[in-house]
Amino acid sequence: MRKLILGLLMMVLLPGALLAEVTLLGLPDAQLVGRGQFTRFGFSVYEARLWAPLGQYTPERPFALSLTYSRTIAGEKLVQASFDEMQKLQAPLAERLEWRADLERVLPDVVPGDSITAVYYPGQGATFFHRDKQTGQINDDLAKHFFGIWLDPRTSEPSLRQALLGKR
Repeated sequence: MRKLILGLLMMVLLPGALLAEVTLLGLPDAQLVGRGQFTRFGFSVYEARLWAPLGQYTPERPFALSLTYSRTIAGEKLVQASFDEMQKLQAPLAERLEWRADLERVLPDVVPGDSITAVYYPGQGATFFHRDKQTGQINDDLAKHFFGIWLDPRTSEPSLRQALLGKR
């Protein structure tokens, strides 16, 4: 019963907390564009939320993606999963060996309830945050491929993309 009550409270309070976090992270007019669940074998892995100024996503303007995890996952597994998905989208990973180290720096271990928020600034790259602390930055080229995992039309999770874009 206690877990149920805590879960309900998190569902009510978390969106407001994430909006405050995204606003503080450099998107003062941020509004939720859309959100969706990523599941594997019927189990929730994370909830994704896309934020953009005035709730209007366009890849040419700053935006933020927040992932709130339902499971404990090691940072190395997050990096590998990111690489696997970027490879499916034909990112030039073999030519950019430094990208693995860059992602290892910004993607920490997570436990249930943790959020990783990445804020994209076109032409500059992305800044990552975990537990209200900046974990680092990645360059613009890597950032485009990283966000493509969720936002590229060729994503392996088209229904999640549609939900993030507010089209579902």
